[in-house]
Amino acid sequence: MDVTSHVPVLLSTSSVFPERTAAAFQLAAAVGYDGIEVMVWTDAVSQDAGALRGLSEHYGMPVLSVHAPCLLVTQRVWSPDPWERLRRSAELAETLGAPTVVVHPPFTWQRDYARGFAEGLAEIEERFGGLRFAVENMYPVRMAGRQFVPYVPGWDPTETGYSSYTLDLSHCAASHTDALAMADRMGDALAHVHLGDGTGEGRDEHLVPGRGGQPCAELLRSLAGRGFTGSVAVEVTTRGAKSRAVREADLRESLQFARANLTAPSPLNA
Repeated sequence: MDVTSHVPVLLSTSSVFPERTAAAFQLAAAVGYDGIEVMVWTDAVSQDAGALRGLSEHYGMPVLSVHAPCLLVTQRVWSPDPWERLRRSAELAETLGAPTVVVHPPFTWQRDYARGFAEGLAEIEERFGGLRFAVENMYPVRMAGRQFVPYVPGWDPTETGYSSYTLDLSHCAASHTDALAMADRMGDALAHVHLGDGTGEGRDEHLVPGRGGQPCAELLRSLAGRGFTGSVAVEVTTRGAKSRAVREADLRESLQFARANLTAPSPLNA
């Protein structure tokens, strides 16, 4: 049986920015996505379980993953304490019935958080049994001709080892990493995929899949052979869209790309 026929394709609420969280539910329903990934950020609705449940029920869009507030711009959401933010994210996911929480590796300046991250993550996984805390691959930052890594112990979580991972294809482009090789390293701990493309120019682009140079199609087609049972979230940038219609067209194209390749024959089974 081709397990990828059952892989839900989600729309990340970040994909409709600068529109807000509620717009993602509306667009996901209009286009035909299977569910939503909530990016918890400064929009109050993204932090509110009651509001999110109402949107989910109104549009018939289940929330199937929650992205913890790990970005630079969300360091004060809920609390300045990263453990409290992760705990609140887990509670939100549990309340909404989402099986996956996406989390980034610690920033270098989060010394205490970084020092106990692996152990603390294992503890919170045990506390919230049934949830998968999927650590996402990141990328080095390049500025003024220099490169630095703002994460501890690094941008590649497979070098440390965690029980669950999120594979982000745009981040693979930004880090000049072979996405298929990274998926191999993640193995059966691969729990979630962020689908977006990139040109490999060293910045995080989150292009509509198929518009960059990443092996987006190959990765999706390989999921069946990998025994993947998680979800795929479209995480693309549409902030440059000239209108709602253009944004919707990009999200429709992304969904069609995902579905076409998830149901294609797996090269690993060829």
